[in-house]
Amino acid sequence: MENPTSRWRHRLPRTRGRWAAVVAALAVLVGAGTWTATADDSEPSVHRQDQMLKMNGVSVDTSYFTSGGTGRRPAVLIGHGFGGSKNDVRAQAEKLAADGYAVMTWSARGFGRTTGEITLNAPDGEVKDVSGLIDWLADRPEVELDAKGDPRVGVTGASYGGAVSLLAAGYDERVDAIAPVISYWNLADALFPDGVFKKLWAGIFVSSGGGCQRFQKELCEMYERVAVSGKPDTAARELLSERSPEAVADRIDVPALILQGQSDSLFPLGQADAMAEAIKANGAPVSVDWISGGHDGGDDEGDRVQGRVGDWFDRYLKKDEGADTGPGFRVTRTGGVDSTDGAALKRGADSDAYPGLTSGGRKIPLTGAGQQPATGGGQGGMTGGGGQDDTTGGGDQDTPATGGAGSGRKAPDGLTQTFRNPAGAAPPSVSALPGIGGGLSQLSSLGVGLSLDFPGQYARFESAPLERSVHITGSPTVTVDVKADHGDAVLFGKVYDVSPDGKQQVLPSQLVSPYRITPAEQGKPVELTLPAVDHEVDAGHRLRLVLSATDLAYASPAEPATYTVTLDGALTVPTAPGVKTAAATLPWWTWGLPAAAAVIAAALLLTARRRTATPAPDPALTGVPLQITGLSKKYAKSTDRYAVRDLGFRVEKGQVLGLLGPNGAGKTTTLRMLMGLITPDAGEIRVFGHAIRPGAPVLSRVGSFVEGAGFLPHLSGRSNLELYWQATGRPAEDAHIDEALEIAGLGDALARAVRTYSQGMRQRLAIAQAMLGMPDLLILDEPTNGLDPPQIREMRDVMIRYAAGGRTVIVSSHLLSEVEQSCTHLVVMDRGQLVQAGPVAEITGSGDMLLVTTGAEVTEALVDKAAALPGIGSAVRTDDGHGLLVRLDGATAAQLVAELVRLDVPVTGVGPHRRLEDAFLTLISQGSA
Repeated sequence: MENPTSRWRHRLPRTRGRWAAVVAALAVLVGAGTWTATADDSEPSVHRQDQMLKMNGVSVDTSYFTSGGTGRRPAVLIGHGFGGSKNDVRAQAEKLAADGYAVMTWSARGFGRTTGEITLNAPDGEVKDVSGLIDWLADRPEVELDAKGDPRVGVTGASYGGAVSLLAAGYDERVDAIAPVISYWNLADALFPDGVFKKLWAGIFVSSGGGCQRFQKELCEMYERVAVSGKPDTAARELLSERSPEAVADRIDVPALILQGQSDSLFPLGQADAMAEAIKANGAPVSVDWISGGHDGGDDEGDRVQGRVGDWFDRYLKKDEGADTGPGFRVTRTGGVDSTDGAALKRGADSDAYPGLTSGGRKIPLTGAGQQPATGGGQGGMTGGGGQDDTTGGGDQDTPATGGAGSGRKAPDGLTQTFRNPAGAAPPSVSALPGIGGGLSQLSSLGVGLSLDFPGQYARFESAPLERSVHITGSPTVTVDVKADHGDAVLFGKVYDVSPDGKQQVLPSQLVSPYRITPAEQGKPVELTLPAVDHEVDAGHRLRLVLSATDLAYASPAEPATYTVTLDGALTVPTAPGVKTAAATLPWWTWGLPAAAAVIAAALLLTARRRTATPAPDPALTGVPLQITGLSKKYAKSTDRYAVRDLGFRVEKGQVLGLLGPNGAGKTTTLRMLMGLITPDAGEIRVFGHAIRPGAPVLSRVGSFVEGAGFLPHLSGRSNLELYWQATGRPAEDAHIDEALEIAGLGDALARAVRTYSQGMRQRLAIAQAMLGMPDLLILDEPTNGLDPPQIREMRDVMIRYAAGGRTVIVSSHLLSEVEQSCTHLVVMDRGQLVQAGPVAEITGSGDMLLVTTGAEVTEALVDKAAALPGIGSAVRTDDGHGLLVRLDGATAAQLVAELVRLDVPVTGVGPHRRLEDAFLTLISQGSA
């Protein structure tokens, strides 16, 4: 028999009949394959076969999904993320199988039930296993073949699974299309960017793999060596690079859909840029999509992403010429998709071709800004404090800043700044607290958005107020001259968006770029590439460049040093002029209101004729905003499948009720029945004692925001609301426009045309429209979709203020952190049924207790110091010793984090002792058991 190792030294040929037969002969089923079936009312049944395949010295746990039909079909392999298993991608596999693919998922080495050591996608490890899976697919009678032993196959996956899709395309020519999601191109560049050790993410990476002992020995030794020294060596870089897709860059020549996260400090947008340029250079079709979320949290746009992956495979695997593969480049600028059907709620932006990270560079002059003490404000600690600075000149010019020691010119005041790297690199600046499923973006559940830069440890340069807005799409760059009094200079660059009054600053996606500047590079101009982002800076705002000596997420030199930085030119920001935001289509009522009114009138007339007698009002429920009893609704054309089944709950005055549940839980169906848009099959809905029927008079006491409001862009906000109210035919004095607008908090913007509104202002105007008439019951479906954190906070305040007057709000949302902060009560649904209802605190079981996770074991001495902090009631160590349970007694979460950072605590995450997310997942898993 042919030695498989010797065959692996060469790139796998297209025709592999003999090798496929060998692997098929070696594949051993451990026990009988397990078959299950899943079904949807609109999709064919999907069958799943679970089996253990023995290959390459390990047992690989697999699942194989197919739907009905006898014809051959393309195959898709789906890899999972690091620390997960095949179960994480089951839903996507079932969807692709229902769409006519043969789909295989598997647990990678060292994860799930698969045996073996973790080798980080080594060519003769995890990558070779993928080729064995392709061999197995080649022998399936239902899989389409391009040649004997060569199945038509695509590979996709997120993060770790995305990397193996790239590697499989490089090592096995039978791969026909790929769709990597939030993945890496060079793991050495990701964990050791510019020679700086990304210590927190690296530690989380190892921990999520089960500890160093679960990894291949040489990987474990490499990690421990770098973690101790704090500086990656050449051998470490080579080890990770040779297992990265970049090692086979010239061989990846298949259609590639690259989806990368904007909120991602682990694998930032630069990783996707590198893979796109390399694959495109090989002549393959490439499309790049920047999604809203990433490894640091945020909206992963799951349904939209999976839909686009499906379209990509339809085009390049099914050879469907009519499949829409989308634009060459797309970026989600407002974020969010509807949690019930996956439809995009907010506009993205796109262009025919991927612009890269430097397209449309615009020079913005910077001047020195005097260092000031760090102060609170905005979203946590501020760099440098208030708005006082010594900037001069226009902020929107194309002339470079003058000066800079590297240019040989005398630097004007402020362009040369000196600062210190403190002994032990502590306390460090804070940009992000990376963690599994978290980071600073996830601390919004505590009202925290934290960016800290400590006085004397950074240089700061600012622009003048911008004369017009600028949309940054890509990586800003700046040239500086850096000197250290000894050794390497390790710096961390970031660009803040600073409000006109200087009291608020935004660090886009909490991203920072590290730089190691060796003695040979010092004393001469060095161009620094700053984090790639997509962020709009409004007119009147300033751009603030900060170069810090420390960052919590990275390893800095422990020895104190003095750094001198001289600015040598303007900040160049890429604007990607070819990327255009899709024009909003005019709302239907701007042109069809008269016709629609006629249709509605006719429908109401027909409905009235058919309507059965409405039950009499219940006097006992006159003061109850909502009571639902035994509510059921079956799917269309189904006799036994329910969208909502036997649902019942009650809502009282003054409550803000959160309606929660996974996709398909029945939330939107419930809301549509509540608003009289559809009729239940059984059960009853009563609003203030009146039974709900289409057109019921009591619905005048109900306001709703469900599908998103359409506004005339050329009219002011107030004019839009007045026009809408006129269309209802109700008296003008009943509108209470001023009262609704005061709660919405739009201020002077009401007099401006809606086309000038930000997304958050449009959303608040839509909420104000729902509040017209000051309804006693307000229903909001995903009111924060597409808003950034400050806008979400404002929307939260709007809901709380509205309910404070004794009215009632029902909000359906997938943002669990926001529900936890804004809602007083919860109703949790799953598969159409009630799982639990009650006060938020009762369901979460949390009060003022916070869980602080750390990257190192917590000592008793540190516990005592934490317990003695001002505003802290108590602090105890967690059972595993790598965390603290802290009870707040006056202190805020932001103050706690800042104090722990000053104590040199390696914080990796902060959250409620039991977050709503944990409670929600627990309830749903129990409901699915």
